[in-house]
Amino acid sequence: MARSHQWRPGRRHFLTTSAAAACSAFLAAPAVRAQEVTRNMSSFRAVDWRPHFSSLRNGAVLVDTTSRALHFWSEDKRTYRLYPTSVPMTEDLTRRGRTSIVRKVVGPSWSPTPSMKKRNPEWPDYVPPGPDNPLGTHALYLGWTYYRIHGTHDTRKIGRRSSNGCIGLYNENIAELFALTRPGTQVLLI
Repeated sequence: MARSHQWRPGRRHFLTTSAAAACSAFLAAPAVRAQEVTRNMSSFRAVDWRPHFSSLRNGAVLVDTTSRALHFWSEDKRTYRLYPTSVPMTEDLTRRGRTSIVRKVVGPSWSPTPSMKKRNPEWPDYVPPGPDNPLGTHALYLGWTYYRIHGTHDTRKIGRRSSNGCIGLYNENIAELFALTRPGTQVLLI
C-alpha cells in the first residue's frame, strides 16, 4: 500500500507568501502626492483656513514655522495645497505676522541683506538668476523688506531650519504656488 505524502507549509513558503502579501498591500495603497509629503512627513496635516483668516479674499497663504509647512487656499475655496518648507535658522531671524504678496518674479536675482553681509562678508554682493541663485526659479516678494517665499536649488534645505529669514520651497512647488497666487494674496506666518 502506497503512503500518501501530505504537503506541509515550511519556512520558505511562509517567507514567500509574506513578501507577496506585503508587496501587494504596498501596491494597493493609495498614492500620496509627492509635493504634499516629501520630507518631515509627521508634521504634515491639512488645516482649516478659518482660524487664521477672516476671508479668502485674494487667496491665503499660511506658513507654519513650527511644522515647516506652507498652506495655500484659493479665493474660490476649490484649491488647497500643502508644501514642505525651509524656515529661518534661528528665532531672531524669524518674522511672524500678517503681510501680503506684493510682487512676483520669475528668475529672481539675489543680493544679501546688510545683516547677512555683516555675518558673512565673503558672500558676493549680487547673484544673477540661474542655478547658483539662492532664490531658485521663482520668488514671491512680501510686504516686509527682505522677506520672500522662494524656491531653492539646494533641496537639502527643505524641511529644516536653514534660511536667513525667508521661506523656501522646492522649485517645482514654488512654480505651482507662483501660478496660484497674485499680488494682494494675504500671507500669515505663525
